[in-house]
Amino acid sequence: MDKQEIEELRKKVGCAALLEKDGWKVDVKESTRRAIKYRRDTNIIIVIHQGRGWFDPLSPAKGDVFSLAEHLGAGGFVEACGRVADVVGFVPAAPAWQRPARAKALASIVERWGYRVTLRPGSPAWRYLTGERGLPADIVKQTVASDLLREGPLGSMWAAHSNSAGALTGWEERGPSWRGFATDGSKELFRFGSEGAERICITEAAIDAMSLAAIEVLRPDTLYVSTGGGWSPATDDAIRGLAKRANVWLVAATDNNRQGEVYADRIRAIAADASARYARLRPCAGDWNEDLSA
Repeated sequence: MDKQEIEELRKKVGCAALLEKDGWKVDVKESTRRAIKYRRDTNIIIVIHQGRGWFDPLSPAKGDVFSLAEHLGAGGFVEACGRVADVVGFVPAAPAWQRPARAKALASIVERWGYRVTLRPGSPAWRYLTGERGLPADIVKQTVASDLLREGPLGSMWAAHSNSAGALTGWEERGPSWRGFATDGSKELFRFGSEGAERICITEAAIDAMSLAAIEVLRPDTLYVSTGGGWSPATDDAIRGLAKRANVWLVAATDNNRQGEVYADRIRAIAADASARYARLRPCAGDWNEDLSA
């Protein structure tokens, strides 16, 4: 198979087709339009770049449809080409998205954030956070006062991600029937608490960061951050930047599951590289919001 044939094959077969043919299923609740999560048993693959790319959140593995075929068991590139060729013409089922695709051009991240109102007692997002998610009203008030929350559509809340300079990069979207991340935004870190803190608690969701802050009665020596359920290069750089602070203490407060342990290992390695203190803080249940609710 020459280079042109390989390129034609790459255009014809997306990663989703290969996964579905291999028995993987879409986790609609954990997926967004830009990042579709596939599961098989305890294994996870995230499909990105409109089906042309993929990565395994539990390992460094990533690539195109051919490397995915090898990841799924093909013994080398030649066999991978054969597996991909076998899927030509197969159309994977489209996920049942809970909101339609936007046809019009979007405003900038900053503009869209500015269009949304802040939370107030009794508002839909306030009721979602204090009712369904059990967050204390004083924690929500302090997060609102830090300009970290906005009212999203359909009773959802938006939780801001920012870079080290404080510039908005996107937001986590969580609600009774929706979860995602800002379209065209980039995950870095949700940051709640003392910006100059030496103790940095790293969680996987803004709601978990706020939940842990509630459990710890918002320790004044702590910055509670969230990676937004992923681990982007910008997130990695941000945590490495925090690890360079004098006397810093990185606390891996990630979920009590396999993915949480993978992220905790990454945080441990970053702390070791920076000669920083490290600790692992596990929730008793799956995550900190579950602990808070209990």
